[in-house]
Amino acid sequence: MDAFTQLDGLVAPLDRANVDTDQIIPKQYLKSIKRTGFGDYLFDAWRFLDQGTIGMTPNERQLNREFSLNLPEYQGASILIARDNFGCGSSREHAVWALKEFGFRAVIAPSFADIFFGNCFKNGVLPITLPADVLDGFFERVASGLQLTIDLQAQTVTDGEQVHGFDIDSALKEKMLKGMDDIDLTLAEAQLIRDFEVGHRQRQPWLFRD
Repeated sequence: MDAFTQLDGLVAPLDRANVDTDQIIPKQYLKSIKRTGFGDYLFDAWRFLDQGTIGMTPNERQLNREFSLNLPEYQGASILIARDNFGCGSSREHAVWALKEFGFRAVIAPSFADIFFGNCFKNGVLPITLPADVLDGFFERVASGLQLTIDLQAQTVTDGEQVHGFDIDSALKEKMLKGMDDIDLTLAEAQLIRDFEVGHRQRQPWLFRD
């Protein structure tokens, strides 16, 4: 997993509340067991006017030119701003995979669904909770090319001269700063695990007899 320390990025807006994971990545695209290939289908029903199938690229489809992520001014955005309860619905981790592959490293909203929030930290996408009035200000200015600086160590989002602090669990913060997912955290304790296994065999050898 890529470490997240500081991000200077263009902001793209999704001015909708209660965006669920089926809207982020529809169920018909969840047949792959890999973590890649989902970015092409992010917000599929909103980005495109036609029905897609697995394997079709965006170049083969009819874009919805009125949807925010298809507008020229938001191309290359790495920060998504949204409204309340982002990521609700089913627990599919694919939603975060799709966001990351599309290019988003951070999502800022007034609130997130709990499981989606946790899945973000497992995949190197930083979910930031800021007050609704702060998001209102971002949405008002985003069309003019809003740029934000996110400093995870300082726990700040900076917009020009305005600095907004955000809360984050210390353990989750450390994981993001080091770029460690749950597997990495387990492997970091590999020697302790090996020592335990040796000791366990010595304390209870009868469990390991053929």
